[in-house]
Amino acid sequence: MTDIIGKNAIDRRRYWIDEIVTLGDNFGSDSSRVEAELAQEIDEYGLPALLDHLRLCSAIPESYGHDTSEEKLYSKYTDALISAAYSYMGLKSVVLTERADAADVEAVCRDYSFVADAKVFRLSRTAKNQKDFKDFKVQAMDGWKRGKPFAMVVCPLYQLPSKNSQIYEQAAARNVCIFSYSHLAVLVQLVETEGQAKVLNLLHTVFKSVQAMNPSKDATSYWQGVNRSLLDYGGSVADLWKTEKMATVESIDISKQIALAHYAEQREAIMRLSHKEALQQLVHMHKIDSREATIRSVCDNLMMGVS
Repeated sequence: MTDIIGKNAIDRRRYWIDEIVTLGDNFGSDSSRVEAELAQEIDEYGLPALLDHLRLCSAIPESYGHDTSEEKLYSKYTDALISAAYSYMGLKSVVLTERADAADVEAVCRDYSFVADAKVFRLSRTAKNQKDFKDFKVQAMDGWKRGKPFAMVVCPLYQLPSKNSQIYEQAAARNVCIFSYSHLAVLVQLVETEGQAKVLNLLHTVFKSVQAMNPSKDATSYWQGVNRSLLDYGGSVADLWKTEKMATVESIDISKQIALAHYAEQREAIMRLSHKEALQQLVHMHKIDSREATIRSVCDNLMMGVS
C-alpha cells in the first residue's frame, strides 16, 4: 500500500522546522516573512504543498524551547497556514499580527464571514485534563467575532478530548466551530472537483450545524454533527475523508519519529559530555548566575526618605 504522505512532504516539514529557527528574533517582521514564504511556496507548488503543511503542522517541534521566539513564530506559521487554506477555498483571508485582544485570522466571502485561530501542541505535553484546554479560548473567540456571525478554532484532532469536555459545550453555546487540520485538508481538496463556490457553501453548512447544536459536553455528539454536515454533501467527500483518516495516522507517526529523533540526539550529546561540561550545563540550565546577578542588583529605593 502506497503511503499518502511521501518523502517530499517529510523533507518540506524538516525544512520548515529549520527555517523558522533561522528567521531570527524580530517577531513582527519574521512572522510576515513566514506568511510571505508560505504563500510563495503554495503559489509555486499548489495543492500538494498546502496538503503537506496541513497534514504535518499539528505538533510544535520538540527542538523548540518553551516560550522561545521559535515557538511563538511557529504559532504564527499555523495562523498563516489556515489563512492560506481559506484563501485556496475562495475566501479573502488575512492574518492579524498587531492586536492582542483579537482572533489571529479574519476571513470573508460574499455570503458570510468569520474569525479563526490555529492551535498546536507538543507531543510531549502531559495529561490532558480540563484546564489543559483553556488555551482554546472558545469564550474569547465568541467575543472576538466583532460582529461577524461565526468563529473557528482549528486544531489537531488527536490532541482533543475524545469523551467529554466543556469546550464542546462552549462551542455549541457560543457558536464557535472547533475544526481540525484534517477537515480543512478535505475541503481544500474538494475545491479541485467541486469548485470554490460549492466548497464555501459547504463550509457555511458546517458553521450552521454548530450553530444549531444543543450545548453538550459530549465529544461524540459534537463531532457527529460536524462530520455529518460534511459527509452528507456526497460526491467525492467520502473518498477524501477516507484518505485523510489514513493521512492522520501517518502524520502522527511521522511527527513522533521526528520528535523521538530529537531526544535521541539530545541524549547522545549529554552522554558525550565530560563531568565538568555536565556540571556547567546544569548550572546554566538552572540560571543560577543570572538569578544571583538579579539578587545582587536589589537595593533600597529610598522611598523611606520621601517626606
